[in-house]
Amino acid sequence: MSNREESALLRAKGKTTMNDILTRIFDDLVGRVSGPMHFRVFLQPLMASIFAFIDARSDTRDGRSPYFATLVTDPEQRRALLRSGWKSVGKVFIIAIALDAVYQFWVLRWFYPFEALLVAFILAIIPYVALRGLLNRLTLRKRRDGTWKPGDVLKSK
Repeated sequence: MSNREESALLRAKGKTTMNDILTRIFDDLVGRVSGPMHFRVFLQPLMASIFAFIDARSDTRDGRSPYFATLVTDPEQRRALLRSGWKSVGKVFIIAIALDAVYQFWVLRWFYPFEALLVAFILAIIPYVALRGLLNRLTLRKRRDGTWKPGDVLKSK
């Protein structure tokens, strides 16, 4: 019996295979981009990016190393960095989960918690971590080259 036939037989008995689950997750994720509430696919990474910029500016001003590199390589600072990052992006993450729950009940008529966590991670955590480190590296490089002085571009108001 082929894999496809076995999968069809299991579905007929009311059971699902891992392939069915992964296909559903992928289809549901793709549907979020063009379906109702698609604005959040742009708005939530934007909010995470704003918090990343603010924190990167603070990191540069205080002379701290890039966020992700330090998070991965320095176990002594890891807990403080995770708390700092969660303090900034935690609200965006929670809002992403809540909005995804609303989307799922509205469109899918069901709630899949793993999908909600995955979407929140993609929309909030990844942009925050990537941009905080990148912006910190860019401003540190300018500072080392002498083309940037504290307070020039990243001046606090």
